[in-house]
Amino acid sequence: MQTYDFIIVGSGSAGSVLAEKLSASGRLSVLVLEAGGTDRRFYVQMPLGYGKTFFDPAVNWNYKTEPDPGLGGNVDHWPRGKLLGGSSSINAMVWIRGAREDFDDWRDAGNPGWGFDDLLPAFKALEDNEAGADKWRGVGGPLHVTDCANAVHPLTRRYLAAGQQAGLPLNSDFNGAAQEGVGVYQISTRNGRRMSAARAFLRPAMKRGNVRVETGALATRILFDGKRAVGIEYQQNGETKTVRAGREVILSAGSINSPQLLQLSGIGPLALLNKLGIPVIHANENVGAHLQDHVGINYTFKGRLPTLNQILRPWWGKLLVGMRYILTRSGPLSLSMNHGGGFFRTDPAFSRPNMQLYFQAFSTVIPKSGERPILTPDPWPGFSIGLSNCRPSSRGEIMIRSANPLDYPRIVANAYSTEADVAEMLDAVKFVRKIASMPAMAEIIEEEVLPGPSITSDADLITDFRKRSGTVYHPVSTCRMGPDASRAVVDPRLKVHGLEGLRIIDASIFPDNITGNTNAASVMTGWKGAELVLEEQK
Repeated sequence: MQTYDFIIVGSGSAGSVLAEKLSASGRLSVLVLEAGGTDRRFYVQMPLGYGKTFFDPAVNWNYKTEPDPGLGGNVDHWPRGKLLGGSSSINAMVWIRGAREDFDDWRDAGNPGWGFDDLLPAFKALEDNEAGADKWRGVGGPLHVTDCANAVHPLTRRYLAAGQQAGLPLNSDFNGAAQEGVGVYQISTRNGRRMSAARAFLRPAMKRGNVRVETGALATRILFDGKRAVGIEYQQNGETKTVRAGREVILSAGSINSPQLLQLSGIGPLALLNKLGIPVIHANENVGAHLQDHVGINYTFKGRLPTLNQILRPWWGKLLVGMRYILTRSGPLSLSMNHGGGFFRTDPAFSRPNMQLYFQAFSTVIPKSGERPILTPDPWPGFSIGLSNCRPSSRGEIMIRSANPLDYPRIVANAYSTEADVAEMLDAVKFVRKIASMPAMAEIIEEEVLPGPSITSDADLITDFRKRSGTVYHPVSTCRMGPDASRAVVDPRLKVHGLEGLRIIDASIFPDNITGNTNAASVMTGWKGAELVLEEQK
């Protein structure tokens, strides 16, 4: 059995960073096991190409939740990256760190070293921000962040003006001194190509002789010697293989696959493991529990001015933007679908925003079945103002169905399962309508298409957002960090409670969700986690 110093399970936002930082000295050997395949695909590298990867089983796990009463009984589609770079290779690339208070809350819950001031140096060190260096932004790091202020669709300016007319400040940098307000999103791209964690971190690491990356390698079980993790069993090309870790096994498989692998390996809720006949290595009720996610909805309008619909729908328009992208790496295909956005509070008493906004200069009321909506814009000029909650109080869980690693786990999201979540979303959708009613937007709106002017009562608005909402793909906390082994899975150094030689370093360790998109914080977790590991190597 071959031995490496470190085995990293998963090459996603955190795992790619770990591979780069742990191998940098040249004295530690690293094996990365990735269940998916290569990221060298045109629609992965092209930013707006994520419309093509949204359902593609070649690069996407395509998870489904259980029918959710909070979403009108709907089964929600949960895309997760199944390729080098993980979900950073198929996401919408919006680069948001989260609010200062988010991380200070992590620290104050008993996790020293995880406050905002502790983490800001890591965020700055890993970034190469096109907007330039300042107190908050970093330059010269491995991951390029693009300033899109001069590239967004002209309608975005009207959205920004309407947001200000509705009482929000203009914010030029959501990763700066304050998060509240409306502005243009920074995105993780460089020269018109996606800047995934694989491109920024893993690809450079793969050039080193002490790094080995195995694709098509599905980890099926953590191997133990007593309470110490000593290796991984995995399936590749129909064969079962094993590999040994001389120092540590590190799970970076994400908020779905990390708890799944723990449970398959005998670490998890006792009753579940006993029911499935899995030998118990270490019982912990928190594995797969405490699932948090952001849930969002779009309000869609028919406009009086051209939107991206007019260029992205006809064949000749697709040809034009395609040629522009291939020749100049610019235009709509080089951007995210979210040109603008922002953060606001539904209650002025809140210490920080609890809602996130998204502005999209196209609409997709009539999507084709089985196709990501952005691939088929509507035949009229439309646009959407979307929003999602930032710190919902609803909690779900992810639990395996069987001892078979090929069976997808059972995802119970429990969206809108608390009165507080329903009440804040009701206030939030009313605020979206307020933005749309401001002069800068109202004068170019022909009509509200979804949900439509007939939906006015609180009861109807609630029914509508339950029926039309869905995940915005930010699941966290299923292996959460905390000092108390009875309430958490890993300690503040990301070591699994009650076991040795095993860490979890990915978004599943978030004690609570953050205010905004989770990819930047996931990359930071990989960076911070690698520093913790390296501090302990002799």
